[in-house]
Amino acid sequence: MTAADKSANRLRREIAQLAAKIIAVDGVSDYLVAKRKAALRLGARPDKLMPSNHEIEEALSDYQRLFQGDAQPAALDSLRRTALEAMVFLKQFEPRLVGPVLSGNATRHSEIVLHLYSDSVEELAFFLGDQGVPFQSTERTLRLNQNEVGDFPAYRFLAGQTPVVLIVFSPMQKNIRPLSPIDGKPMQRADLRQVEALLQKTA
Repeated sequence: MTAADKSANRLRREIAQLAAKIIAVDGVSDYLVAKRKAALRLGARPDKLMPSNHEIEEALSDYQRLFQGDAQPAALDSLRRTALEAMVFLKQFEPRLVGPVLSGNATRHSEIVLHLYSDSVEELAFFLGDQGVPFQSTERTLRLNQNEVGDFPAYRFLAGQTPVVLIVFSPMQKNIRPLSPIDGKPMQRADLRQVEALLQKTA
């Protein structure tokens, strides 16, 4: 390996480590934004030597273990318990937990993301309204395969101070496994019983 290659690899690692810190401390959830911020702070071009999302995820795990060894596990446990409460509340929509709260790399800034199934988007909106839950309508773009993305309706509300995002699928879309933005593989998803088991395991 040449000196130039070693220097490039070192800068790539530094960008990943600083991006992880930006995510963990500053609450930036978008990995691309975190990478660009890190590159600019290090004086690098934000379109060169960018680490992959998987490298960012590994650096984030390392940062949390080294610098948030006590606080992060407690925050994660709290987020998972809030997620479980939301899933029980939304049980009729067959919720599935996805994202950092499931994977374990959540920060205290993370939102809880649930995939729900409903015959109509309005059905979920009526349910939230009937239960007196203030919410906002939004939309999330998910990658369905290597060549296709889809826009899905979503709702966002606060459970205490924690944002909860509900992405709505039709029952006919139960077999759809959107791809993870981290590694490009089908997203990990956990149903109510699996989240209960996860909490028992980590208690």
